[in-house]
Amino acid sequence: MGKPDAELDRDRRAFIKKVLNGTIAGSLLLVIPMPMGAATPELPEQIPGIRGKKWDLCSKRFAFIVDITRCIGCGSCCVADRREFNVPDGFYRTWVERYVKDFESQVYVDSPNGGFDGYQIPRTDLDVEIRDTFFVPKLCNMCKEPPCVQVCPVGATFKTPDGFILMDDKRCVGCGYCIQACPYSARFLHPVTRTAEKCTWCYHRVRKGLLPICVSVCPTGARKFGDLNDKNSEVYKLLHEHGVLSVLKRDMGTYPALYYMGLRREVV
Repeated sequence: MGKPDAELDRDRRAFIKKVLNGTIAGSLLLVIPMPMGAATPELPEQIPGIRGKKWDLCSKRFAFIVDITRCIGCGSCCVADRREFNVPDGFYRTWVERYVKDFESQVYVDSPNGGFDGYQIPRTDLDVEIRDTFFVPKLCNMCKEPPCVQVCPVGATFKTPDGFILMDDKRCVGCGYCIQACPYSARFLHPVTRTAEKCTWCYHRVRKGLLPICVSVCPTGARKFGDLNDKNSEVYKLLHEHGVLSVLKRDMGTYPALYYMGLRREVV
C-alpha cells in the first residue's frame, strides 16, 4: 500500500532540499534619511477609491509607478520596509541605487547598504568631474509572466488572481531557483529561515485598502500605486497620458507591472 499524499509530499520536499542545499534628477543633494516610522498625517495611507473593503480578486489590476525625477535618495522607503517586514541587515526587499555620470558619459552605480542610510554625501572615491547624479528605486516587478513562478519546484512561489507574486514560506525548500531566475535581482535567501523572500508590494496592506508602506512614507511622491481598472486612479491617468513610461528589461518578456517615469538608458 502506498504512502498517503501528505507523507509523499513531505518526503519529496525533504529530498529536494537535500539535493539543492549546499544580491539626479538634478544635482548632488545633501539628503537626510527620515527616521523609523516616518509616515506623517500629510502622507497618504488609503488607496483612492478603495475604502478598506475587500474586493473580488479578479476585479483589480494593480500597478506601481516610480518617478525617478522625484526620487532624492533619502532612504525612507528602505527604512519603512525594513521595519514593516523585519528585514535582516544586509538584505533588501526594496533598495535605491545611485547613478553617477561623468563628462565622458561613464556611469558609476552603487548602492551602499541598499540606500537605507540615504545618500547624504557625494561619492569621494571618483577622481572625475561629475556631470549628473540620479537615484533609482528597485523592487519586485510583479511580472505578468514571472520566471520565478515557472522554476519553483514545489509551488512555493505563486501568482494570485489579482496579479501579485507571493511566497508560501511553509512550502519553500530554499533551493534558490527563483532567486537565480529573477532578472531584477529582487529576491534573497533569508539567513535565518533559509527560505526565499521578496517584496510583496505590501499585499497585506493592499488587501485592506492601504497603500504599500514605501509609497506611504515617500516624502516627494516618487512612488505611486493604484488600480489600472479604475479610470480615476493616478496610475491609470499616468499610463494613458502622453508622457513616456518604461519598464526594466523589456526584452525579457516578463511584462512587469512596475513602471518608471523618467527612466534613462543608463539604468540597468
